[in-house]
Amino acid sequence: MNISTKSPIFTGNIQKMDTIIAESHPLIPFLPPQAKLLMLGSFPPQKKRWSMDFYYPNLNNDMWRIMGIIFFNNKEHFLTESGKAFCRERIIDFLTEKGIALFDTATVIRRLQDNASDKFLEIVQPTDIKELLQQLPLCHAMATTGQKATDTLREQFDVAEPKVGGYAEFIYNKQPMRLYRMPSSSRAYPLKLESKAEAYHKMLQELQII
Repeated sequence: MNISTKSPIFTGNIQKMDTIIAESHPLIPFLPPQAKLLMLGSFPPQKKRWSMDFYYPNLNNDMWRIMGIIFFNNKEHFLTESGKAFCRERIIDFLTEKGIALFDTATVIRRLQDNASDKFLEIVQPTDIKELLQQLPLCHAMATTGQKATDTLREQFDVAEPKVGGYAEFIYNKQPMRLYRMPSSSRAYPLKLESKAEAYHKMLQELQII
C-alpha cells in the first residue's frame, strides 16, 4: 500500500504496510507566524509514552527541562504541579512568545522495533520542510535534534552537515539560512543535562532569541 499526500499535516491514522504498522504524524506543525527558528526532531514516541498532547511529551525526554534551565534557571519550570506531566499550555505560550516553531522531519514512519529509538525508525514519507518554511516568513534558522532528523533534512537542502552543537550556513530562497545540529534531548544521548542546556543556550543566543 502506498501512502501519498501533498500536505505535511496528518491526524495520527495507522495503516498496515506489509507486516509492520505505518504511523502518520499525530500532531499538526506548530508554526507561530513570527517564528525565527524551526526545530525539527524525527518523529514522536508511541502514545503510551506521552505525558501531554504536544511535542517532546515523554517525561524521560529533557527538551523542556533544557528550556526551563535556559530561560527560568529551573529544570522543572514546565512540569505540572504533580510533576507527572509537562504543561502543554505553558509550553505553547513560551514558544509563541519566543518565536520557536516545531515539527518533525517525518510524517509517516514504521517502527521496526517497539520503542522510540531513531535507530529502528523507517521513514516512509519525509516532511516537506520547504512547505513549512513558506509559512514562516521570519524564519532564518533550523535546528535538528538528532542524526535521523539531520540526515532527512539534508536530503531536501544543499547544506553541509554541522558538528553537534554547531551550524552550517546555506542559501534558501535567496536568503541566508543556518542549520544547527543540536544534541538530542533524549536521555539515551550520552551528555549531561547541563551540557545540553549550554549547547542550546549558545544557539538561542546567537539567534537573538535570548
